[in-house]
Amino acid sequence: MEKLQTPYFVIDEAVLQNYYRMLTDSLRQNWNNFLVGYSFKTNSLPWLVSFVKKNGAYAEVVSEDEYLLARRLGYQNQEIIYNGPYKSESSFREVLLAGGCVNLDSRMEIAWLTRLATEHPAQTFSVGIRANFDLEKMCPGETTMGEESGRFGFCYETGKFAAALQTLRAIPNVRVAGLHLHSSSKSRSVGIFRSIARTACRLQQEFDLSLSYVDLGGGYCGGMEGRPEYPDYFPAVAEELSKCFTPDRTKLIVEPGISLISKCTAFVTSVFDTRDIKGTRYVMTDGSRFNIDATMIKTSHLFHVLHEKGDGSERASMPRQIISGYTCMECDRMFSYDNSPELFPGDRIVYENVGGYTMSLNPLFIQYFPAVYIKRNDSLIQVRRKWTPEDYIQGTTLTEDA
Repeated sequence: MEKLQTPYFVIDEAVLQNYYRMLTDSLRQNWNNFLVGYSFKTNSLPWLVSFVKKNGAYAEVVSEDEYLLARRLGYQNQEIIYNGPYKSESSFREVLLAGGCVNLDSRMEIAWLTRLATEHPAQTFSVGIRANFDLEKMCPGETTMGEESGRFGFCYETGKFAAALQTLRAIPNVRVAGLHLHSSSKSRSVGIFRSIARTACRLQQEFDLSLSYVDLGGGYCGGMEGRPEYPDYFPAVAEELSKCFTPDRTKLIVEPGISLISKCTAFVTSVFDTRDIKGTRYVMTDGSRFNIDATMIKTSHLFHVLHEKGDGSERASMPRQIISGYTCMECDRMFSYDNSPELFPGDRIVYENVGGYTMSLNPLFIQYFPAVYIKRNDSLIQVRRKWTPEDYIQGTTLTEDA
């Protein structure tokens, strides 16, 4: 395979296809009435969006910009799942008027819907409602929020969910057709999704809901050795949902992101310099922590080293080498490469499992967006070139006279 100028991302198309097939096969086997809504926020690379669209996925968007991108890339309003707290009223109205899927997240959106329904009394609007519930109580120590409450949707425990439901039911031409139950977890365990499905049943029974869909959201694990994969989740989900729902009447919606694309994506960097300062060897690379860990929360990375010459066995071992990025920030350090062959300029460090959020969170800081390639068989096909200053200044005014 050709050696390209680094840094760049590379997506293995065969691995991506395999994971998409694993997802849909598992859903089909366990709940044969389902819909995949691909999470734009996780990675909205146009090639990737086009790939999942071709495979039958809807667009799951959480802002007007993402909505407009989905439309630009060929999605119809009926193929959009609109979530999150930051919708615009104009796009909210467009999706609902066209019969798309909107999951309400706030009182503001209920007010928008009330106004829209009043303006169009002859049209029935089917909407979903996002439930905020205490998942930590069901799965202690596993959730992202811990004992603090999540900040999205309508809280079940405080009665806000019931109040929102009562308001919606009072609008003659509005029907609550779905539940949105996405909740973030640290563990991404099967037990998390079993509890989410169990919550759907509890809400259905308590509020006598007749639902066209249950939306589990995202947050699945994928591509990590010893961790759950899609075939582990959906038997448990189906077991719980079948206590209150049937596939012929209620669709199961899932919104994968990281679990679908992380395993197939790598970030390739090169060593360009090494230096010794007060007994510490620093290895400078043309990639950055900001490329693969923009939120600065990772404590370890999956990676492998490609030596410029040989396999490294002929090199002296060094007790410690700090792998660093190209930026002028001291925090731009990826990991410590301990008791390993000495690295030299030209060696490559390839970071694995970096498809989720990395591209969408990449900053325009010191170096612009890196190129992206698709690995197809033994070829690499560029689907995004490296950004240049011309890309950076697009849409800007250069002088007051311009």
